[in-house]
Amino acid sequence: MTSPVDTSVKNFNNTMVNVPPISGTAGSLIAALDAFLVTGFDTKTLTSLVALSGVMTATFAGTHSSQIDSVVLVAGVTGGPTGFAGANGEQKVAARPSSTTATWATTLPDGTYTGGGTITIKMAAAGWAKVYSGTNLAAYQSTDVAGTRRFLRVDDTNALYARVTGYETMTDVNTGTGPFPTNGQVSGGGWWPKSLVANATAVQFSFACDSRLFYIDMLPGSASSVGQTVGCVRGFGDPVSYRASSEPYHCVLSVGASAADSDGGWDCNSAKTYAARDYTGLGASTNMFAYALFGGGQYSGVTNSMGPFPNTIDGALYLSPKLVRQNVSQLLPRGEFPGLYHCPQSGVWDSFKHLDRVPSTINLTGRALQAWNTAAGSNVFTSSSTSVNTGVVFVDITGPWRS
Repeated sequence: MTSPVDTSVKNFNNTMVNVPPISGTAGSLIAALDAFLVTGFDTKTLTSLVALSGVMTATFAGTHSSQIDSVVLVAGVTGGPTGFAGANGEQKVAARPSSTTATWATTLPDGTYTGGGTITIKMAAAGWAKVYSGTNLAAYQSTDVAGTRRFLRVDDTNALYARVTGYETMTDVNTGTGPFPTNGQVSGGGWWPKSLVANATAVQFSFACDSRLFYIDMLPGSASSVGQTVGCVRGFGDPVSYRASSEPYHCVLSVGASAADSDGGWDCNSAKTYAARDYTGLGASTNMFAYALFGGGQYSGVTNSMGPFPNTIDGALYLSPKLVRQNVSQLLPRGEFPGLYHCPQSGVWDSFKHLDRVPSTINLTGRALQAWNTAAGSNVFTSSSTSVNTGVVFVDITGPWRS
């Protein structure tokens, strides 16, 4: 059935009990991207599925990765009250009353729902496609026909980092046209650091996506020390365009300049963003600029553009949308990163740590935000986190991101 609440935004993180880990091993990032974007993960057989007064309760044995505001996929319901087939499909988890139960809102009749075989839930994927693959290589594409549907190639053959490149078209995992960035801009593709140590120790991370765009924040130093929680928000896909007409090349990719580069992500004012082409649709890869609409602070949650948090006048947390500018030299706003919010206040890490949940704030009524740790400077993954070197951005995990 269509869920009574929106399920377009999916979110995943390292605290989910059965999540595919990201670590300093080749292929670990691709395994996670496969699960988050394409296949889903953590399938469990339900022992009961019961609706009562607008709440559906799923009971299962063992543990499950679902958390509040995560999205699960229900399958296998074949019997129950009138309209029982509507129990199948995506559902947004509202509560975890116990380790073996999860609940979500429903408009279905009260009663017990059954299956001819088994009823299952799993963490729902974003609905992307893995169109090409090789050994620790993958190419992903959004299946949303309203989007640009450009390609992301991920080379995950190195233990410590992945190399990433966007393409306008691809014919196999190693062949494409219209790369962004080009080799002239970043030779061999951009860098996404995974871990500081080449072993299977899992790093802390967060991931959020819809059908056209995803954000990922990996904390490479956390494999070495629990106190090294500096991250960098990278991502790929279609921002919201400010053009009234279709913009078929408005697909962007955030990259690092080296395996140690913690600077220039979408958490700060970043010149390390590349679009397939500029807004005219002419030419080739263009170097874009991510920028906060208000405050203009370089590092979210660190740079003091609008005073410290909390504001001493009203106690507020101030947030700004993040824009994508046409290029580094122009000030022209081309679009907006949906669901991603910059904080133009300092000292935010003292109050909000990795994955802290923030109730709705001014102008975001009804939305739950999640705090993501970021970097305040270059090559600081090895630093123990403080409010000086660790920033915070906020991601809307409620959705929808697009109107």
